[in-house]
Amino acid sequence: MITLLFLTSGLFLGWSLGANDAANIFGTAVGSRMVRFKLAAIIAGIFVIIGAVAQGAGANDTLGDLGSVSTLGAAFTVALAAALTVFWMTRLSLPVSTSQAIVGSIIGWNFYTNNPTDLGVLTKIVATWISGPILGGVFAVLLFMLLQLATRKVRLHLIYKDVITRVGLVIVGAFGAYSLGANNIANVMGVFTHSIQLTPLDFGWLVIGSKQQLFFIGGIAIAIGIATYSRHVMNTVGRSLMPLTPEAALIIVLAQSLVLFIFSSQTLSNAIASIGLPPIPLVPVSSSQVVIGAIIGIGLYKGGREIKLNILGSISLGWIATPIAAGILSFFMLFFMNNVFKQEVGSIEIKRILQTETEPGPVQKNDSTTIYPDSLQNDSLVNH
Repeated sequence: MITLLFLTSGLFLGWSLGANDAANIFGTAVGSRMVRFKLAAIIAGIFVIIGAVAQGAGANDTLGDLGSVSTLGAAFTVALAAALTVFWMTRLSLPVSTSQAIVGSIIGWNFYTNNPTDLGVLTKIVATWISGPILGGVFAVLLFMLLQLATRKVRLHLIYKDVITRVGLVIVGAFGAYSLGANNIANVMGVFTHSIQLTPLDFGWLVIGSKQQLFFIGGIAIAIGIATYSRHVMNTVGRSLMPLTPEAALIIVLAQSLVLFIFSSQTLSNAIASIGLPPIPLVPVSSSQVVIGAIIGIGLYKGGREIKLNILGSISLGWIATPIAAGILSFFMLFFMNNVFKQEVGSIEIKRILQTETEPGPVQKNDSTTIYPDSLQNDSLVNH
């Protein structure tokens, strides 16, 4: 029962992600009135769960390297701090990054518990905050150019063109929801995978492990957030930043889907590594940043006159404030959880202890002789 209680913050974070990041999947389609909100919510909810369960492990491991939140009380607090940050931004109708919120919260935990933050992993994650929008913009422009070329070559009746665009938005939206679940479920349940171990479900032909069960639960929370609270942010992405044609909406969703899929596919990463190229890092990507980068890319391709810079400025401010606010909130909430509610939040240098336990150390035989590991003693005894 206590496990379920602590898990509620993860469910809240999943709900917040669904309420906010569904705009990155169907916001352009709903904003351009090509897909109804109810249909978009149903499709996104189904496929986000499938993506979370089927392909959510890769990005989750990266967050674990950034900070292995070791206790249930700490996981609850870190997820709650991120969820409150995302919820606050959502109330302001800003498409904020859940990835940034959870990263900021984990770093807040690292500071509070005096655990070192892996700068290599952090750099890898932050690099996607920069490369994600750029890739989204590049993909969007290239796809938009291909679409323009195809429409010039093939003359379609207006009705057929409308039907194809609507069907394309639904198909690409389903792909985007799958990619969102696969890539961003780590933001929702990643902090709980070290502190909650569920009994595997064995169906004979299928075994669902503890992580997959957590991802399934988190996927349901995301789906509920999509259905209940995502309409406002969809309208912000789909209408407020720049007026969108149905064709541009299709391209933007496809560009965003491709970027998220690339950063969550273990198979693709292994295939690239097998031919001697650097593997693609499996990291949680900010879908908000990617889709807005795609919108700006098409806007610049069209001349840039339709981009509303005041909306873009407020969104950018939200991106900067999110990790900082989440980190500060996480730090102070951990203090209260530890000192007021007397919950263990991992107040020791866990990573250093784990390294010590796995590395061979000197063995004391008596008061005068110590046996050192082979790498140090070179088959000899060192006398004191």
